[in-house]
Amino acid sequence: MSQFSSSWNRINRTPFFTYAFLAIQVAVFILMEFVGVRNGIVNGSENSSLLYLFGAMSPQAVIQNHEYWRFVTPIFIHIGLTHLALNSLSLYFVGRILEPIIGHMRFFIVYMVSGIMGNLLSFAFGSSYGLSAGASTSLFGIFAAFIVLGKIYRYHPMIQHMSQSMTLLIILNLVMNLFDSGVDILGHLGGAIGGVLLMIVVSVPRNNRQEKMNVHKRIIAGILTIFFIGFCLVYGFTFK
Repeated sequence: MSQFSSSWNRINRTPFFTYAFLAIQVAVFILMEFVGVRNGIVNGSENSSLLYLFGAMSPQAVIQNHEYWRFVTPIFIHIGLTHLALNSLSLYFVGRILEPIIGHMRFFIVYMVSGIMGNLLSFAFGSSYGLSAGASTSLFGIFAAFIVLGKIYRYHPMIQHMSQSMTLLIILNLVMNLFDSGVDILGHLGGAIGGVLLMIVVSVPRNNRQEKMNVHKRIIAGILTIFFIGFCLVYGFTFK
């Protein structure tokens, strides 16, 4: 039996966190549009007041009103139907591959915490009066997770192909983000950094020793993750 067989048998398992995240962000979008219609607002999901109300990232709201949930809620908020559709398709296709490989809880941790880390970097170094939202912070995290998987499964052609494709996707997106003022490049960068660190920390399900990430690397990645979170919080609250 192939040394990778037990990992790839997991692909047949339902990626329920992927579906749950999709359901949440679609439900939030519909609710925003409904609230917008009730208040005479066309395209409610694109209205800054509604975005703020539903929990988009606002550094000023975090600092002045102590609304710390805004590090989490932007992951499920989208600005317009196109934004929702693109992010939902990305989550659907990538999540359905990644979640069965690494397991449900590992996927949940990578997706959520890398999203939070993206929002933290945006909070610390972005505009004090900016307003941002979207699952892109978390998506860059799961894209970047494939970079680490490529190092773990060195001889698996499909994972190697995914790793190379995701690396190229991240680089191209970040380069394009430099020329688009409407995109939160800091959030994307923070999510990608989070995805790499967290994938090292959680590693993969135990199949054989060669597939496990070195414990010392996992400890270092854990320390760097804590440092990243602490630094962004301290910097943001000190210099905003």
